[in-house]
Formats: sequence, structure tokens, C-alpha cells
Amino acid sequence: MPPAVVLVTGVSRWLGGALAAELATDPAIDRVIGVDTVPPAPEVLRRLGRTEFVRADIRNPLIAKVIDSASVDTVVHMNISSTPAGAGGRVPMKELNVIGSMQLLAACQRAPSVRRFVLKSTSAVYGASPRDPAVFTEAMQARQVPRGGFAKDSLDIEGYVRSFARRRPDVDVAVLRFAHFIGPRIDSLLTEFFRLPVVPTVLGYDARLQLLHEDDALAVLVRATTGDFTGTTNVAAPGTVLLSQALRRLGRIAVPVPSAAIGSLSKLTRSAGMVDWSPEQMRLLNYGRVLDLRVLREEFGYSPRFTTAAALADYGRTVAPVVPPELVGSVAAGARTAVSRAATGITGLRAAGRSLWPRTPDAPLVPGLRAVRDL
Repeated sequence: MPPAVVLVTGVSRWLGGALAAELATDPAIDRVIGVDTVPPAPEVLRRLGRTEFVRADIRNPLIAKVIDSASVDTVVHMNISSTPAGAGGRVPMKELNVIGSMQLLAACQRAPSVRRFVLKSTSAVYGASPRDPAVFTEAMQARQVPRGGFAKDSLDIEGYVRSFARRRPDVDVAVLRFAHFIGPRIDSLLTEFFRLPVVPTVLGYDARLQLLHEDDALAVLVRATTGDFTGTTNVAAPGTVLLSQALRRLGRIAVPVPSAAIGSLSKLTRSAGMVDWSPEQMRLLNYGRVLDLRVLREEFGYSPRFTTAAALADYGRTVAPVVPPELVGSVAAGARTAVSRAATGITGLRAAGRSLWPRTPDAPLVPGLRAVRDL
């Protein structure tokens, strides 16, 4: 049964606004209510269509009045900040993420009209460490539990959602653990990182990255809102790329630096307003993270249209390369040719050596060596 009244938090951001706009085009849905602390940008507002925007703070208990007065039956929680800069600092970020989620869940618990709750979570709850498995399933936990930041907030929020599900067993709950978003329109930590002309990487590490195209993310959110899936699922594109491969394909210049210098470098880029790195972000770029997609395909019923490589290529159309791909290709081809020639030369020298000094189990390497030894 499709929802009648849907409330979406965080509609001032691209993905939240895109979800509200997509739901508003569905004639089976009577009302779509978008909630955020700040009004959407003009281009987002135009795209919202018949979505009713309500300027409200989910940290305030008044959010319960919005849910009760509209008889909301489906809530999609997307107003979770991933960077302190986006929320005005770490303290406001934690208040918005954790306290705001608690207030929203409390409002949903008291509202008898609520029948479905969808949480936009993150794969950051799995952490990133050198002891990680090759692939994370939904049943696994972090080998090194995140101690702060966005990942720790997301772990806490998922815990509150599980408690809510126990108190309201009549409410269908879906938790979506998304990989890093990428695409030509969405802004994320990774897209900001890839836009740097000179990208610092940690010396000695080359992480495996699994991404998700913005169009697939939107399709999964729409399906989770209007469908009947309950439980937790990983959401990512199939396939992986190495960090070094991604930087080469985008035409960026990678500069490996010692791990001890990363902290100071991140403070410098943060103060310059270039990119706001977080500790969990840097651990991801050191160790990588890969998700199992069986539940997404078989139980949730969705197969992403974009692979990780295709999603990266689509994003790359909007990024002017610092190093032209043709130059990278010609240098790589020249290097392969040089290596091939060197290998051919070494093979020829070995063959010539074998013809000059044939060796058998009973023959010495140098003629006359046996006679010398017998003396």
C-alpha cells in the first residue's frame, strides 16, 4: 500500500530535495512535506513541485505537532550532517544528528498515524581499519568502533532506531547504509576531495573505494519510501577502484605524504575552506571499505545501474583534469614500452649466457672449474 502523507527531513540538501520532488510526482501520494532548518536554494525550491516546505528544527519537540497535524504515515530521516563545517561546528553537528534524531523518533513514537520509518544511514558505521574483512555484510560490526564524528553519530542513531522499532513493532523500519555518493550534481566529502587539484594521499596506502551514483541513491530512497522492505541493507555500486586509479582517471595530481603530516595538512585545508576532512574520512582513504550487496539485490529488489567505475566517470565529466588523460596515457604507454624492451633485453642476455656456458647437473658454471677443484 503506497504512503498517503510523507515527511522528508533535510530537503534543503540536494538528495533530500530530489527525493521530495520525486515523491511529489507520484499521484498515489496525497501530500509530501519537506522539513529543514533553512529554506532550500531557489533551484531546489523550484524542483520541489507540490512539496509543502515547513521550516522547522527536528531538535525542537514542536516537530511532533507537524507530524500529528498532517497525519504523517511515512517519515524519511535524511537530516544528518556529515561534517562539522556544514553544521556550524562539532557541537551543533552532534546536536542536530543525535538530539534531532531522538526528538524525531519520540514524535514518531507518539504519533499513531506513523506506519513507516526510513533512515538514511551510512557505511561509515563499519569503520575502517587494517583488520577489516574484505567485504562487509549487514550482520558485521566495526572491527575498530568509531570513537567520534559522523560515524559515531550514525552508530548512535541506528541504536535509537532499533529501540524505536522495539517500542513500536507496528511501524515498518528500513535502514539504508549508503556508500559514498558521487555524481555530477551532488556534493559530498569525496567529491570535494576529488576536486582538489593536488590531492594528498598517505604514503604506503592505496585504498579500495566503492561508490554510489546519485541517481541510484535517489532510486533506492524512493523504493524504500514507497515499498515494503524492512530491515537493514547496504547500498553501493558493484565493483571497486583503487584511490590511485580514481585520481588518475580524474586527472588529479596525487602527492603521497607521511601519515604523521596528515593531521596538520587537514587543519590547513580546513582553515582555508578547501575541504573538511574528518578522521573517519582519512581512515577510509587509508584502508578502504567494500560492502556486500546480496540483500540489496535479493531482498530489497534493486540492482544499481551504475558500477563504481561508471559512477566515477560520470562525475569526472564535471571536473577539469589537472593532468590531461592523453598525457597520462602516453606516459603510461611509454613506460610499458620501456619495461617491455628492458625485459626483452634481459631475456636475450640470459639466452646468450646459456649458449656460451651450457650448464648440466654435472658441469661447472665455468669451464675448467672442476679441474681446479680436483687439484
